[in-house]
Amino acid sequence: MKVIDEADYVVVGSGSAGCALSFRLSESGAEEVLVVEAGGTDAGPFIQMPGALSMPMNMRRYDWGYRAEAEESLGGRRLQTPRGRVIGGSSSINGMVYVRGHARDFDHWAQTGAAGWSYAHVLPYFKRMEAMDGGDPLWRGLLGPLNVKRGAMENPLYGAFVEAGRQAGYPVTEDYNAAAQEGFGPMQHTIWRGRRWSAANAYLRPALRRPNCRFATAEATHVVLEGDRAVGIAVRRGRRRLGLIRARKEVVLAAGAINSPLLLLRSGIGPATDLSEAGVEVRVPREGVGRNLQDHLELYIQQSCTQAITLNGYLNLFAKGQIGMEWMLLHTGYGATNHFEACAFVRSGAGVDYPDIQYHFIPAAVRYDGQAAAEGHGFQAHVGPMRSQSRGAIRLTGSGPDDPPSIRFNYMSHPQDWRDFRTAIRLTREIFAQKAFDPYRGPEIQPGAAVQSDDELDAFIRDHAESAYHPCGAARMGAADDPLAVVDPECRVIGVEALRVADSSIFPRVTNGNLNAPSIMTGEKAADHILGRQMLAAEGLAPVIAEGWETRQR
Repeated sequence: MKVIDEADYVVVGSGSAGCALSFRLSESGAEEVLVVEAGGTDAGPFIQMPGALSMPMNMRRYDWGYRAEAEESLGGRRLQTPRGRVIGGSSSINGMVYVRGHARDFDHWAQTGAAGWSYAHVLPYFKRMEAMDGGDPLWRGLLGPLNVKRGAMENPLYGAFVEAGRQAGYPVTEDYNAAAQEGFGPMQHTIWRGRRWSAANAYLRPALRRPNCRFATAEATHVVLEGDRAVGIAVRRGRRRLGLIRARKEVVLAAGAINSPLLLLRSGIGPATDLSEAGVEVRVPREGVGRNLQDHLELYIQQSCTQAITLNGYLNLFAKGQIGMEWMLLHTGYGATNHFEACAFVRSGAGVDYPDIQYHFIPAAVRYDGQAAAEGHGFQAHVGPMRSQSRGAIRLTGSGPDDPPSIRFNYMSHPQDWRDFRTAIRLTREIFAQKAFDPYRGPEIQPGAAVQSDDELDAFIRDHAESAYHPCGAARMGAADDPLAVVDPECRVIGVEALRVADSSIFPRVTNGNLNAPSIMTGEKAADHILGRQMLAAEGLAPVIAEGWETRQR
């Protein structure tokens, strides 16, 4: 195969982890780094304007266009699985919500074989990457590349949501990414000076200003192996094969939750039976590749609003034009926020030691993708369980890069999922019924006051549950002797030399919240493993765990 380019490190993907990797691997100037990205530019208002967040994820030019298989438990629906095909990857099309995850998520990773990935070990990497506006330096980073700030919460409905949580008996937390996640408070987002602060803006652009970091627009089709060693990647542009990009030291897959496992499978690294059935030569049998696929589901609990103060009044073309003009001229106004400015993390019941339900609150009644707005004015909470036990798989349907993958999450396949969602709906209704919402609360829009019994709630869940777009886990990290682990705790693909995976596909279990922050952290930490650096010193800070959690839900 013709060699068309080479570098010390070839990073596949310019998403959340890939941008961080590229920045850190090229930092010393001693290593040559080449970033390979299939997508195009992130320039333009649809990506850079936070208020337009629903648009890029619905534009084929920015998205790989994946759809999950039909799910029997969801009435045969096939849910979209948007993944960024653009500079910045999914950090350029996501909702810009910033959640590290709970400390005990990472302790669970370490306990299940990802040694060195406990909270004590990952905390210094979160701090290294952050520039948290108004953060406590004991818990938060203040000088990193990634700008993070709290929502302004100027609409009174945000304050009503937080106060309703307090009235219902929950704590209030000013920084859920610091000591105490549990509670109600302002949501944090990766927005800076009115612009989306994607991983590309935070990491990639500064890295590309260095002479030793370069960028190539091409699609990786598979990893090229010589024996059991990765020597580079085969690439194409459109349907034209270009040749081999050679890695003098290592290939690092940071192509994301779906594409990194797919690249392994298309390279002959994966379950031998599945590969043979797809017509792929088995190079390295590895049963765990494509398995352990996870996601978060959520529902929109919608309430009509008696005051004309919601975003539903700004969904007409004239208002959108005004918002867009103000943003383009000043980077202020409704275009300068993602509108997810208040949130909560709560426990579903007694005996749950840390939050397992997440809320995003927005002063509008509309789908996440901007479709199906409710008539009149309304507000809603996006709510969903965080630790579903359902697991799915990614499989090949053929040997070529144009054969669409089979992506099956097996949503709601565990009985506990149904119990957790019913609980989430009932807890949300209780919050919306608090005195703080009295000046604003109209009739319930969705599910509707008549939907009360378990069977009625289950029917609503089946028909209306949506992906929160948090896929992960299909190239799981674990101990090197774990037959179902794909990478070891240094992100090395087990059984292959000079090949690593560093993105959300390696998460042993989905974290408690949105995945952009832990994905970037993975890139930060993986870079130190790759370079053989001394790891940042572990920190012994203990998170707040609710007193009496064994016997109380709140």
